[in-house]
Amino acid sequence: MTTLWDTTGTEVVAALSAERRAAGALAFGLALTLVVVVDERNVKAAEQAATTAAAAHPCRLLIVVRREVTAPEPRLDAEVSIGGRLGPGEAIIMRMYGRLALHAESVVLPLLAPDAPVITWWHGDPPERISYDPLGVFADRRVTDTLHAAAPLAALRQRAVDFAPGDTDIAWTRVTPWRTLLAAAFDSVTETPSAITITGDPADPSAALLAGWFTDRLGVEPSIVAGPTPGRLTSIALTLSGGDLTLTRQDSRTAVLSRPGQPDRALPLAESDLGDLLAEELRRLDDDATYGDALSAWSGLPDLNGRSPQREHIWRDPMAPAGAGAGAATAGTAG
Repeated sequence: MTTLWDTTGTEVVAALSAERRAAGALAFGLALTLVVVVDERNVKAAEQAATTAAAAHPCRLLIVVRREVTAPEPRLDAEVSIGGRLGPGEAIIMRMYGRLALHAESVVLPLLAPDAPVITWWHGDPPERISYDPLGVFADRRVTDTLHAAAPLAALRQRAVDFAPGDTDIAWTRVTPWRTLLAAAFDSVTETPSAITITGDPADPSAALLAGWFTDRLGVEPSIVAGPTPGRLTSIALTLSGGDLTLTRQDSRTAVLSRPGQPDRALPLAESDLGDLLAEELRRLDDDATYGDALSAWSGLPDLNGRSPQREHIWRDPMAPAGAGAGAATAGTAG
């Protein structure tokens, strides 16, 4: 590992080249570039998740830590490694101080793996508008996690307002196993349910997206009722003419599927950690149209997938007085 203090972007590029020469074959076969945006207090959690994802998908991992934006002098500290503690691939951790933190793209752009898709993941509170962050504008896919926002449902609605094809959210990934089991169970059902009940946390964005998925696919708007465990999805019941089809979580690993006229079945429904969820998102590099449809149905904003995938960077200085205008500075393509 090479550690650079008070360095420059040029020196970081040179250090990466030196590490690649030293690593030899380890440096080849990159499938994508994963850009992680995180604040200092969450760096360890983001590193662990990104390391798990990088082990499943060979990538160049660029972790951007925006520190002390108010620092009087810009400064860049970096760690460059290949095959080190952050997985078998290439990894760079960049801590940015002062005004440099507002122009992180000036350091990140030269470090992107050539001819490879770019995925940007915001660990923590997602940006109000992705166009405010050039690290999202140049990405092919953009991953947020509204569960970590101060107001998760408000953040999810803002994701709908700001949506462009290529966007997705970890809250959606968390319900993928539920959707898989329910879709398989529903293969043998020919009728549309008269009602759907989701038992979980009404403030959980995952439950909201699951409700949007049902609304889009079946034309039935589910009701979300509070469950025994805050923040956890407990069960889903679809009311059919012959009785309820239900999927109920038993523990952190299994669920029970009950169908009218058939014996109960125990099915695997493991709770994935953040790294596994991120790895699942990195498996697809095209637009997630199903997520867009579910978000559209939940938010009431029509045809989200029909929007343009192009974003124009809007420069907004977070240090400017409240109410100060923002102007478009550069254009970029997303999606």
